[in-house]
Amino acid sequence: MKSFKELWSRVYDQLVKRPGVNDGGPKKTMKKLPEQITRLAVVFGVFITLIVVVRVFVLPAELKETGINRKTAIERELAKPVRYAGAHACSECHEDEYETKKAGYHANLACETCHGALHAHTEDPEEESPFLPQTREFCPVCHTYNLSRPTGYPQINPIAHNPLKPCSQCHNPHDPVPPEVPQTCSACHAQIVRTKAVSHHVGLECTVCHNVPEEHRINPRSVKPSKPAERTFCAQCHGFGSKVIGTPKIDLETHGEKYLCWQCHYPHLPEVK
Repeated sequence: MKSFKELWSRVYDQLVKRPGVNDGGPKKTMKKLPEQITRLAVVFGVFITLIVVVRVFVLPAELKETGINRKTAIERELAKPVRYAGAHACSECHEDEYETKKAGYHANLACETCHGALHAHTEDPEEESPFLPQTREFCPVCHTYNLSRPTGYPQINPIAHNPLKPCSQCHNPHDPVPPEVPQTCSACHAQIVRTKAVSHHVGLECTVCHNVPEEHRINPRSVKPSKPAERTFCAQCHGFGSKVIGTPKIDLETHGEKYLCWQCHYPHLPEVK
């Protein structure tokens, strides 16, 4: 068996003293560079040199002075006419509407998002009136049903939802609370209801698995319904010994180890994984 010293000497000879790489010093290594790399390096060198020459000797001083550019940019922006007033200006005359919006669902929506630029109105309220979105085309920009929007976000089908009626006829735009609190889950969870309708859980009411506080119907994003937190919940129907007829049965001690059932099975369409 060869000693460690002999093995190391052999590796050193192969990696460090390879002929044609380290023999002859760096000059010989440079000669082995591809011609394309050399040409590319020359082009980059000429290009950088040209930039430096133009920057130092050709450009006038006013183009290299950042202070001058900043000053002219500020003057240019200040010369533009002011169009927006800001929400603080609205609150000075419309305090009630401002406070209502501040405490409502549109708290993070600027007044001028719906009413347009209002600087001219603040300067001359008698002559310049704010825009009032009274048609049905305005609100659906945000509230038309869109699958990508978060669950619980108020969405409607503008064709079927109170057709021909302006939104403000039923909703206060500064705090658009529904005139009637939704009583069915499908009002906000239509996609989930459609999925459950073709699943084995079609016969289960939502409240069988979810405890739904009354406040959830009013503030769905703040107060959320509960969902099963124990494996024994699903075992009431699917565990060995369950008296429910026709449901798949599992051994709770070995199936799925420590994981909750809904971590592997989507409960609204619980196909076997």
